[in-house]
Amino acid sequence: MKDFDECRERLRGIFNITVTPFDAQGAIDFPALRENIERVIGLGYDGLLIGGTYGEFPVMTVAERRELFTQVMACVGDRIPVMLCSASSDPRDARELTILASDLGGLPMVTAPFVSEITDAQIISYFKEMAPLSKTGILVYNAPGIGITLSPALLDELADIPNVVGIKQGDLNPTAIDQIANRLRGRLRLFCASDLAFLGPMMAGFDGISTTNSGALPEIIINTFRAVEQGDAATARDLHQLWYDYRALARKHGQPQLVKAAMALRGFNGGTVREPLKPVSEAALAELTRVMQVLASDPRTGVTLAR
Repeated sequence: MKDFDECRERLRGIFNITVTPFDAQGAIDFPALRENIERVIGLGYDGLLIGGTYGEFPVMTVAERRELFTQVMACVGDRIPVMLCSASSDPRDARELTILASDLGGLPMVTAPFVSEITDAQIISYFKEMAPLSKTGILVYNAPGIGITLSPALLDELADIPNVVGIKQGDLNPTAIDQIANRLRGRLRLFCASDLAFLGPMMAGFDGISTTNSGALPEIIINTFRAVEQGDAATARDLHQLWYDYRALARKHGQPQLVKAAMALRGFNGGTVREPLKPVSEAALAELTRVMQVLASDPRTGVTLAR
């Protein structure tokens, strides 16, 4: 993407949150990453999110994140839009990665600095500094999972900052979703940050979702999303219900651990996780295997397992 206007136009739909496959020695497995990217592009996903929280960016060095951005954009080119997570608790790193993401043609995704006792005024000042660094704009990531929840009122103020193109909303409290959808819809792009519960935000008027579990279940998740887009709420509900037991395990055992284990069961190479995360236990893997076998037995899911 070359500029803010093109980014705003293309920023909609279903984006695969691509897990970062680490090999047994802890290095990024770029051939596996490219395979996983090509799979979701081939299935018709509208975009990618690279190096996010479920891409395990907090355990990567800045040098690794630079290489990740560069190799992914060389692979994808301009085929689909790519969100590149430039978040950091250190503004110096966030500045560097935001500029790089923009220069490569991606959309930088920026969180508030996850440091203790930062005030709303300081958060606003931070985003006012970050936004002009990118010619493609920035995506504000409201990420409660890493320590800060931005209120709907604060997001309303951030939406007025020039060059903020959208918000990726991780706080899925129904009241917050209702307020954000009705205050901000049409002013900027709104993305639901979780595929575990995206039907509500989409029905409220969000522009898209980002989905980690599409690494393991890409067919059923895109079909569920397309049903929502087409206004077929009954089909979306029924498809979403089919993989509830999987979602229960994802909540119980954590993402991206479960996604990578499920990818392996399908013959996809998601690699392993990096410490402090650990691969799922043998007991959890047994639970997951049973759930995946049930999904594979239902032709509506599109799931097949490796032999």
